[in-house]
Amino acid sequence: MAGIIEVRNLKKVYTTKDAEVEALQDINLSIQAGDIYGIIGMSGAGKSTLVRCLNFLERPTEGTVEIEGKDLSTLTDKELRRQRSRIAMIFQHFNLLMQKNVVDNICFPLVISGMKKKEARKKAEELLEIVGMTEKAKAYPSQLSGGQKQRVAIARALAVNPKILLCDEATSALDPQTTQSILALLKDINKRYGITIVIITHEMAVVREICSHVAIIGNGHLVEQGRVVDIFSHPKTKEAKELIVKGKGEAGRTLESHQKELMKGKSCIRIVFSVNSSFEPVIANMVLKFGQPVNILKADTKNVEGIARGEMILGLPEEKEVQENMKAYLVERGLAVEEVDGYVD
Repeated sequence: MAGIIEVRNLKKVYTTKDAEVEALQDINLSIQAGDIYGIIGMSGAGKSTLVRCLNFLERPTEGTVEIEGKDLSTLTDKELRRQRSRIAMIFQHFNLLMQKNVVDNICFPLVISGMKKKEARKKAEELLEIVGMTEKAKAYPSQLSGGQKQRVAIARALAVNPKILLCDEATSALDPQTTQSILALLKDINKRYGITIVIITHEMAVVREICSHVAIIGNGHLVEQGRVVDIFSHPKTKEAKELIVKGKGEAGRTLESHQKELMKGKSCIRIVFSVNSSFEPVIANMVLKFGQPVNILKADTKNVEGIARGEMILGLPEEKEVQENMKAYLVERGLAVEEVDGYVD
């Protein structure tokens, strides 16, 4: 089934005085209506360029972007402006008008689209109630916290009744608690209005918390895509493993230096507990069965698509046969088991 967003063979090249820079190469995506879709990658991977291509703020060098079945490259400037009105965008640094108060910031896109000021104000007040900012209607952006500014930015984006909401690093400037509240708000908006949300981020925690599907971008290429729960359980590419296993971009996710030294050159695996397997003391039973200890290098529980899933990084005994038998034992008990190549430097 065709998605509300279809990206085919997309390429983006920037030409400078000295050279050509290939930002994106051969990107193919299908995003279904009503999804919360994550696009993740490290800094410089090309994900922000990709999101700007989705509404033609950046024109692709090659390939097509279709929104609701319309190829954006075939539209006139007037048709493109009309189509963009169905695609709202929120940013890392909010982009609010500092000289206007909160309610006027939300009214602004309505008034310039031709709506009467009285109607625009009424709608702005309704949107402020939705995002929990009614009491700040007359405040100015300089008087708001980062989370409050982002709520106003979300209300302003919703003012034009978009079908699609693009979020470019929308929580990167926020503390963890505020990030959680903004993600909860986006989930509620998605559920209440059926708006398709595309989230650009470098934080796997954001994708796990809110997204149903994810695409991983590395050096301008789409390296892996699929359901978040599947990629979390079985990351296939180096980029996915770095984001999920090593947890780059999330504080405190890497091994301590003494642990790295301890496990240098030894076999490490990552295991993911399903709902059923989490009730059995699998690791303790395995140690008893094989009579050999394992090192638990990391243990954590993560919320993936609303379900708590446990994960561990284990350092296995040196004997190859024991390693293979232990891995088989874990698989038999319903755990996802992945080799963790290069986990230890």
